[in-house]
Amino acid sequence: MTGGSTPAGPVVAVVLAGGTGSRLYPASRSDRPKQFLSLFESNSLLEQTVSRARDVADEVVVVTRESYADGVRERVPDVDVLVEPVSRDTGPALLYATARVDAAFTDPVILALPSDHLVGTGFAAAIQRGTEVAAATGRLVTFGVEPTRPETGYGYIEPTRRPSAATESDSDAEPDTAWAPVQSFHEKPDPETAESYVAAGHYWNAGLFAWRPSVFLEAAADSPIAGVATALRSIELPATLDAGFTAADVAGVFESVDPVSVDYAIFEVAEEVAVVPVSFPWDDVGAWDALERVVDPDDDGNVTAGTVELHTLDAGDNVVAADEAHVSLIGVSDLAVVTWDDRVLVVPKDRAQDVKQLVRRLEERGEF
Repeated sequence: MTGGSTPAGPVVAVVLAGGTGSRLYPASRSDRPKQFLSLFESNSLLEQTVSRARDVADEVVVVTRESYADGVRERVPDVDVLVEPVSRDTGPALLYATARVDAAFTDPVILALPSDHLVGTGFAAAIQRGTEVAAATGRLVTFGVEPTRPETGYGYIEPTRRPSAATESDSDAEPDTAWAPVQSFHEKPDPETAESYVAAGHYWNAGLFAWRPSVFLEAAADSPIAGVATALRSIELPATLDAGFTAADVAGVFESVDPVSVDYAIFEVAEEVAVVPVSFPWDDVGAWDALERVVDPDDDGNVTAGTVELHTLDAGDNVVAADEAHVSLIGVSDLAVVTWDDRVLVVPKDRAQDVKQLVRRLEERGEF
């Protein structure tokens, strides 16, 4: 491990790779989720995440759904892969992964990472600080990203106070000054509310977390996924992260649970939650309009991703993504134009979030 272990034991990074990223359709499809895409570099988002995780963790585990497991192993063949008994969003997935890691390691600290976000310089030092807080305080830790704009597409974290260690340059700060108790979590706001959150010193909720297994499992026992926690306690889990192990005994209880994120299931109802602020560049690249935040534009404000040859005439401020395509735009602006495989998507950038509604219709027809 490059970053060093915490006093509590090894840091085990659990990378979440079970989602589809449907708002990036048609690049993202049912058999090719967002984390498998190589939109910005030759490596996929999953490979980039695992590489970052190795800088701060002793072990890296990827948890995913059964249909993606082979694709994960192809892209990151030297990590342990845990297959969820049943796909039920990040709450049950992380509960299952936590129980498995707890059975396989002595007193670990778990670092939970989404597999499909873009992260910039400063990640390692900030994340190491957060795992140390989780180890030292026995709290559930959420990492709060310092906002750079009043974003309406993210949730927000309200601290009880502003911690003193808020940048990657503060990596040597003592754990008790590097965090604050969480006052509350807030849903995605309207523009006016987002401005008030930023002004009040709230953080973006980036879906980055750390905890000691005992703390998480205790919180899960009094949560919407308590039945899953009880089922996991009732069986003997292997002392190794054997990818061939299948929790057939708990598949039924997983199926009986409604999909729920770890935010709703655990963090928003738990009492002892700490926020550790971070200021590294971060974006969840959740929809096509996000590309203009993370890709440098041409002289007309157009941005491209994937492998695309773009030609324009009186066209500007567009997002164009393609897999080996020649695209020409004339007299249009503020569009996202995406061509992947045999499919084409054209949508105004300010309606990029609505792609998810289109995907729901395609899923109902078995066409996603």
